[in-house]
Amino acid sequence: MKLIEDLCYAKRGNEELLLNLYLPETSEFSVFVYFHGGGLERGSKNSAKKYAEYLAKNGIAFVSANYRMYPSAQYPDFIEDAAEAVHWVSENIGNYGNCQKLFVGGSSAGGYLSMMLCFDKRWLSRFGELKIPVAGYFHNAGQPTAHFKVLKERGISSKRVIIDESAPLFHIGLEESYPPMHFVVSDNDMKCRYEQTMLVLATLRHFEYDEEKIGFTLFHGKHCEQNKTVDENGDNVLGKMMVEFVDKYR
Repeated sequence: MKLIEDLCYAKRGNEELLLNLYLPETSEFSVFVYFHGGGLERGSKNSAKKYAEYLAKNGIAFVSANYRMYPSAQYPDFIEDAAEAVHWVSENIGNYGNCQKLFVGGSSAGGYLSMMLCFDKRWLSRFGELKIPVAGYFHNAGQPTAHFKVLKERGISSKRVIIDESAPLFHIGLEESYPPMHFVVSDNDMKCRYEQTMLVLATLRHFEYDEEKIGFTLFHGKHCEQNKTVDENGDNVLGKMMVEFVDKYR
């Protein structure tokens, strides 16, 4: 594996937005663009090292991108950054090898970002057409309603369940089709996270999207425990799920 750190994918004034690129030994690969969690106010691209190394070991390039966060950011800065990071990878990954397919995912706040890019096409389209289209989305424990930090920014109780244009759920049904996707949530996740994820799946069924392209995994545990868990072979559980998802559609 080869690690290339702190590549700049965009600038906001004097601030550089950076990403890490983990390359497999093979010259032909798919790439997985990942957004970290942390409630849109903390976290780092460096937190994804365990899954990144696992994917690279299995022949998949991995990109972990930073994005603007509270308190200096405001809605929709972080969504715009996520969209531009995906575009940068689509345009530039060919400089590092023969990339066939591109996948996008994230955990918690990053799962919110991946859902917004998936269901609200305006964000990716504002940077033009992707050189490599997104072949699939991996949504790990993201909030499909208006994010609680966005509500706080608006002076609204973070306990409210609001579905407006800042909510991934709001946009489901506006497109005729979506790429394959996989949802992950825990039975003892953050309050309402399980129920809201079930509503996303029910809404996709309501619009009669192809259920064979919509995967779901329910973990028994707390919010994003699967990110740190290893299986009986010592493999990172979340990384293994990402590899299985990419292998299914690459």
